[in-house]
Amino acid sequence: MLKLRGRVSYRGSRDLEPRLLQVTENLKFPHALRGKRALLISHVPNQLSSIPEGFGAVLLRQESFLQDSALGVPLDSGVYVLPGDYSYLAEGDIVRLSPQTESISVIFRRRTPNNSILLTDRCNHYCLMCSQPPKNVEDSWLLEEAFELIRMLPGDTENIGFTGGEPTLYGDGFISLVAAAKANLPHTSLDVLSNGRAFANDEFAGKLASIAHPSLQVGIPLYSDDPVTHDYVVQSPGAYDETLRGILNLKRFGVRVEIRIVVHLQTLPRLVQTCEFISRNLLFVDHVALMGLEITGFTRANLDILWVDPYDYRDALSQAVNVLRTVGMNVSVYNHQLCVVNQDVEKECRQAISDWKNEYLPVCDDCEKRAKCGGFFSTQIMHKHSRHIKPFR
Repeated sequence: MLKLRGRVSYRGSRDLEPRLLQVTENLKFPHALRGKRALLISHVPNQLSSIPEGFGAVLLRQESFLQDSALGVPLDSGVYVLPGDYSYLAEGDIVRLSPQTESISVIFRRRTPNNSILLTDRCNHYCLMCSQPPKNVEDSWLLEEAFELIRMLPGDTENIGFTGGEPTLYGDGFISLVAAAKANLPHTSLDVLSNGRAFANDEFAGKLASIAHPSLQVGIPLYSDDPVTHDYVVQSPGAYDETLRGILNLKRFGVRVEIRIVVHLQTLPRLVQTCEFISRNLLFVDHVALMGLEITGFTRANLDILWVDPYDYRDALSQAVNVLRTVGMNVSVYNHQLCVVNQDVEKECRQAISDWKNEYLPVCDDCEKRAKCGGFFSTQIMHKHSRHIKPFR
């Protein structure tokens, strides 16, 4: 599991505001452009007598650099000494540096396709298995930072995601951000995770569609064909109706929609019926994802009413996939290990866990299907996973 944020040793002024900087290892980076760059120094060349000035910050991989009297370090820029947890940082990555809290957050990694932008911790749901528990806080600075980040991202970025909380709580601010993403990154696909309720409003759904983003998809959870069950899972009365109308509106305006179903003890009893409902009434959605639990956030607190071993529902999963497959729908299985599903759904299984939190058990080391397996969330390895993990040989 990669560490994306935390405290670091800092030398410099505490009066500087948090800021986004793009990482570079180029000591000769043009002076006029250094202000928006963080210079990463992994080793000191023999001929270097001092660190070049003008960079927004300096990132050192070793504390010993600060103790080297022969090396001039421009403390006015802010110097951050990185522990080994951040050894993966590389050219083109984007970090948020906060002098007042002596902390670093890795916001964008150039080498990975798994880059999601957190827009808010606020949400109008309180899902039983929420991995990012909502907070009633004023965090609109995250939206403002997202606009800045969009302008900094390289044009060849393949994909980004907007997530929360519930991103649509910003209203027109969210719409403006999607428009900015299209303008600044016209060749980058955009995935938005939303509960879909805001799109029950025709005008709001129409505003999103009018942007005409060429590669936009909205991922919306629908946990049951039964309104009572869905509303219970999301802990919000009336959510089912608004979510369904949101899906219908988005498709009416031509926006791509993915339906997401997290499989657990509350959704499993009607999993097959839910997929039948989708196949009859929402045949026009673009993708359906059947997902395993991430054991973090509220899931850990509610594990006794959520956990069921994926091996024990493998036949129901096969039925659900077959229902959607039979009518020609695009279906995928996320966050499941190949050894706990039936062979007939292996081709629908995807490696969907973000690489920074994707791990495998030691027993998986010599499995011949490991390269194709979705693996585990890091928190699954720490807390709970199937009792039937067995390598293919």
